[in-house]
Amino acid sequence: MPLSYLDNNATTPIAPEVTKVMQPYFGELFGNPSSSHVKGTELDSVIETARRQVALFLNAEPGEITFNSGGSESNNHVLKGIFLNREQFLGGHLIISCFEHPAIQQPAAYLESLGVEVTRVGCDALGMIDADEVRRALRPDTRLVSIMHANNEIGAIQPIREIARLCREANVLCHTDAAQSLGKVPVDVQQLGVDLLTLAGHKLYAPKGVGALYIRSGVVLEPLIHGASHERGVRAGTENVAYWVGLGEACRLLTEQGEIHFDQLRSKRDLLLSRLQSAIPGITVNGTHEDPDADRQSRLPNTLSVNFPKVIGAELLAATPSVCASTGAACHSGETTLSDTLKAIGLEASVAQGTVRLSVGRMTTFEEVEQGAEDLIASWHTMTS
Repeated sequence: MPLSYLDNNATTPIAPEVTKVMQPYFGELFGNPSSSHVKGTELDSVIETARRQVALFLNAEPGEITFNSGGSESNNHVLKGIFLNREQFLGGHLIISCFEHPAIQQPAAYLESLGVEVTRVGCDALGMIDADEVRRALRPDTRLVSIMHANNEIGAIQPIREIARLCREANVLCHTDAAQSLGKVPVDVQQLGVDLLTLAGHKLYAPKGVGALYIRSGVVLEPLIHGASHERGVRAGTENVAYWVGLGEACRLLTEQGEIHFDQLRSKRDLLLSRLQSAIPGITVNGTHEDPDADRQSRLPNTLSVNFPKVIGAELLAATPSVCASTGAACHSGETTLSDTLKAIGLEASVAQGTVRLSVGRMTTFEEVEQGAEDLIASWHTMTS
């Protein structure tokens, strides 16, 4: 049975080029970079090359990149590193969005239990946060604003540049979780103006378990992991050389491909949508603008959140095992539980129960898109006939 992998927002396959450059570090290049002998020192330049590749990808300085285990660690490090200092509670005010990833929501809730006041700003029906609402939420004791760069379900790209400007004027640090936007749209930390940015390797064709945190020069975070002086004292732990090299190569590939890659993603997504719309009457799309130019600027080019009428999304996918995708709502005992995103945009439960998120990637083929659409269409007609 041909398999159509249309869940690249959940995780991407590892690029063959990434696997290739990692191989030597599982064999002869096995040393500990902290060792002073040749087996350790031969890895110094390798790590710094990877750091430069990540920095170039973000238009940052190499010294502003800290390698770590992934997006969850980065997000926890930012929130706890700002509100906790030398394991003491500093207090203050935090602003996040209503649909952040759990790796932001849960640390925020933890800080809230300690006494931090948390404001969760809402969004409109397209999943867009109003920067002016963030401005109104700012207070004299606000220490951090953390808003995701792009929504992982419907692909809405947030006005981070404007939010960062407001934060800068108020002398408040600004962080964005860019795990879903990196590799899909240009992400330039200088243009965005953020102080901190999260990168997750497994969302951009590197392995799971590796990521990086951009920390603007001059911003000081308390380490999340205390220990030796690895990563300039920011993050303790023996260097994961193979994975860091892999992340660097993934960033190099995407930097090299640039706009061509983004256009290919959009072509695949739009083909998928056109096939579904031509065969399924009443299918709707979440987070889309009527103006194509506005849609191009404000929605990820690879992401498609569609509402299949007359079916439950989970049951549609169960009936279509050849398609790997995600749902936006869980249905149990006749009740529909909406995701935070679908709830925030005000989608009715009767519509949301049919929501399926389809996301293409660099290695998705047009044939895979055609086959996936055909299989979903066939299952939908069988279920509704």
